[in-house]
Amino acid sequence: MGKESKKLIANNKKARHDYFLEELYETGVSLHGTEVKSLRMGKCSIKEAFVRIEKGEVYIYGMHISPYEKGNIFNRDPLRPKKLLMHKNEILKLQQKIAEKGYTLVPVEVYFKGSLVKVQIALAKGKKLYDKRQDIAKKDARREAERDFKVKNLY
Repeated sequence: MGKESKKLIANNKKARHDYFLEELYETGVSLHGTEVKSLRMGKCSIKEAFVRIEKGEVYIYGMHISPYEKGNIFNRDPLRPKKLLMHKNEILKLQQKIAEKGYTLVPVEVYFKGSLVKVQIALAKGKKLYDKRQDIAKKDARREAERDFKVKNLY
């Protein structure tokens, strides 16, 4: 079997800024026809999305898939909750982790793997304000170092 391509549709940069991502999970997502067509055109946002486990099933809320222009009556509500497809033992493991204080599930990215739509979710722990400041300081220091390096190489 050949290596399947991974084509990114949507990325949640805010998740990496606001949380420590501890474990990543690849999940399938239950969609309708026009939603898949809209995703193929790259019309998806997971900025405000979050993941919940209800009655042993995993759902993603706030994942916005724009209506497909040629879909007319077959279009669904762009913000409807979508079911994520995972193995039962993975769901149980996640449920136990979430019961601990400070853990949550956040969507990280949406992508095509071959012809299938996948959502990568992460078991995450919230960052405090000082953690965010440290990340910003590291990013600024790296940017300064790259700028200095670029200036030195020009002369």
